[in-house]
Amino acid sequence: LEACCYVHVPCAGCLYEENIWKLCEYIKTHSQYSLEDCYAVFISNEKKMVPIWKQQARPGNGPVIWDYHVVLVHVSGEGQSFVYDLDTVLPFPCPFDVYIEDALKSNDDIHLQFRRKFRVVRADSYLKHFASDRSHMKDSSGNWKEPPLAYPCIETGDSKMNLNDFISMDPEVGWGSIYTLPEFGLWEFLQADV
Repeated sequence: LEACCYVHVPCAGCLYEENIWKLCEYIKTHSQYSLEDCYAVFISNEKKMVPIWKQQARPGNGPVIWDYHVVLVHVSGEGQSFVYDLDTVLPFPCPFDVYIEDALKSNDDIHLQFRRKFRVVRADSYLKHFASDRSHMKDSSGNWKEPPLAYPCIETGDSKMNLNDFISMDPEVGWGSIYTLPEFGLWEFLQADV
């Protein structure tokens, strides 16, 4: 994927799920690459506490503890794969192995409650099924935590809000397949029907 797509995708603060959806939409309409080579990847766990390093949201060497995060992975035909993380300070796009090593690191020094899981969804499926009414971006009084976006909410014919089905790491819920960090790092998910 050409890095210029980053410039053409409207980014919305902490709405990484929508930013990646918009990136998938851009790839579908403007890119020379196939959506079949791209995956939306939700990173979370049962506790919704996942450390990710090298993030703009936290300068320095420490991790950001996200409730969830979303990136795009492009599997290049040349054998190199890339991660598109719109919050990383690593190169954009970032070679997959560099992202695993520098942003995700190893599970060895991470307490069990912080171990990351990955919901991997093919980009075409993500475009077809994802919906968000942005209600998670409102406080308990119904006020926006951040200014609302200029474009309409993303909906499907079946749903106005299914974000939690993508964040969930229950394999019985939602779309795509769930992987541990070692599985994700070894690209085992590419051998499966995600």
